[in-house]
Amino acid sequence: MKTLRQQLASAEVVVCCGSGGVGKTTVAAALGMEAAVLGRRAVVVTIDPAKRLADALGVPGGLGNEPVLLDVPGDGELWALMLDTATTFDGLVRANAADEEQAERILANGFYRNVAGSLSGTQEYMAAERLHALHLDERFDLVIVDTPPTRNALDFLDAPRTISRFIDHPLFKLLMMPTRRGLKVLNVATQPILRTIGKVVGGDVLADAVAFFQAFAGMETGFRSRAEDVITLLHGGGTRFVLVASPRQDTIEEASYFAGRLHHADLAVSAVVVNRCTPTFGDPPAKRPRAAAQAALYDNLLDLNATAAIERSQAATLLGSAGVPTGVHTTWVPTLPGDVHTLAALETIRDLLFG
Repeated sequence: MKTLRQQLASAEVVVCCGSGGVGKTTVAAALGMEAAVLGRRAVVVTIDPAKRLADALGVPGGLGNEPVLLDVPGDGELWALMLDTATTFDGLVRANAADEEQAERILANGFYRNVAGSLSGTQEYMAAERLHALHLDERFDLVIVDTPPTRNALDFLDAPRTISRFIDHPLFKLLMMPTRRGLKVLNVATQPILRTIGKVVGGDVLADAVAFFQAFAGMETGFRSRAEDVITLLHGGGTRFVLVASPRQDTIEEASYFAGRLHHADLAVSAVVVNRCTPTFGDPPAKRPRAAAQAALYDNLLDLNATAAIERSQAATLLGSAGVPTGVHTTWVPTLPGDVHTLAALETIRDLLFG
């Protein structure tokens, strides 16, 4: 199996996955820094609404929806951004509308404003759209995706198929029907299924929804096409999945679950990072010292080694789970005394990952 550095050197997309609180964002940032050292032009995008990437990279002003170039070592470049769902959706509408009038009609629609800001699944689909755009951006040759915790990360991976199924759904086709028949208005009252929905969600809300889908006419083909492109990209030979876990039973179980879901989707983990491990300090002396201070150190060493052994044993269940190929490269990163909030601290993590 290839090492983590070899995977990074040949990848087009790296997806960092794992449960919350395991240092996934820090690992993603460190991968980007190493990519720059290798001479690559990398961009790290976080789709986790928590602002940890800016913290890990030491960006005091935070990150926005547009990539920011960072000052890191190496002949390459490291850029970073944080997904803004509403801004990405607005840009997508403007880029794919037939003209400015269609774009403004959609952007001013009340149903669209709610969808762009809060509808379940919108963030994950916009993340897939952002990945598609960044992959085609000539400024970058590597995109590193920092996903939200496991369950939401699975929504991100499923989002392209979800939007394709939605576009093919009979209700979507019904709402789009007036545009295909040359009609300007769909009379909700004459459609039994829409009349029933209107009683539940309210007539005004449904009217906005109908107007939105009518304004959406002609754009659905582009949405489906990009969704299929992202599916192909995620399953392609240039995409790597790096699974990050900490040596606790709950995070190991969560990581194993994620690896199994990848396996079910015909994907596989390319590398594993077990973060925040208890370090080992070598074998203790053959006999326990008699001096009290030395005996205390001896006992402490035994405790640390025992804890490290337990952690390795727990992690073994992950390394033997479905979706994690036999012999996959595994990196063990010891616990650090503090959090990562500067590029200098991030350099320490990079050394531990690749040193």
